[in-house]
Amino acid sequence: MNDLGRLRVRDLSVTFRVPGALVRAVSEATFEVRPGRCLALVGESGCGKSVLAHALLGLLPANASVRGRAWLTCGEQPAEPVELIGAPQAVLAGKVRGRAIGLIPQSPATHLTPVRTARAQLREAVRELRSHATADELAARFGLRPEELDRYPHELSGGMAQRVANAIALAGDPWLVLADEPTGGLDRSLVDRTMATLRELCDEGRAVLLITHDLRAAERVADDLAVMYAGRLVETGPVAEVLGRPRHPYTAGLVAAQPDRAFVPVPGLPPELTRLPPGCAFRPRCGRHTERCATVPAMDGGVACHHPLGGRHA
Repeated sequence: MNDLGRLRVRDLSVTFRVPGALVRAVSEATFEVRPGRCLALVGESGCGKSVLAHALLGLLPANASVRGRAWLTCGEQPAEPVELIGAPQAVLAGKVRGRAIGLIPQSPATHLTPVRTARAQLREAVRELRSHATADELAARFGLRPEELDRYPHELSGGMAQRVANAIALAGDPWLVLADEPTGGLDRSLVDRTMATLRELCDEGRAVLLITHDLRAAERVADDLAVMYAGRLVETGPVAEVLGRPRHPYTAGLVAAQPDRAFVPVPGLPPELTRLPPGCAFRPRCGRHTERCATVPAMDGGVACHHPLGGRHA
């Protein structure tokens, strides 16, 4: 794989205009995904993780407004990065989707054509994207037997449908894989197998942006971690550091909620994205908040918090 690839995202914001309200789904997200590395984006359901991924591919509905920038550099255009935000659909469809970026979608059953077998759909992806691998080879990588490819989507279990979607995402030999909850509906053994495959992709020189709420899976496969709360990144850094010594109170709450830890849920509920509280959105759930938290904290040293853990609680 080409070692010049990189995804850079700067101040990416996504809002949706709905009747009587504005949904602030993503707010000023900044991060990079580099070759040979996996960045895991974690957070509670509804915090904007999937919206961010779809914004990069131009797959948002017409009522979405996207600001900020995202550049993709890969082997085909090493000197001229592709600007993803605002790119024409012809560019995204012809150069990016499936070719430079492969998407493993959430709820894969809704992405499969119901009247065609899994084999037919995987073969079509192989043909259109000019893959060097066969449908059976791609399927085998995710634990699918050849006879399972001859089933229609309604005959597939949720786990099988997820594995078909995973195989289709790799058909074009993409440099970057956006994996949106790729382990949904899978038992633990298949979760481990899928995570191992994503790790192999990184070890081959590709990059992976993993969207998940499974901290155990993220810890196994990721190099770097980005924690999102109410549409905003609140902590970033190497996965071992973030999970081993969390500095944001929300990150600490996610870690403590794991079965192998205190198994205590984060108190309270996330705010509605149409009615975000002023300042730090985590303030209503945080026992460390002060008057300073009425202003939005900047990302400083990998944490966006006025009173990070390990620092002075003023």
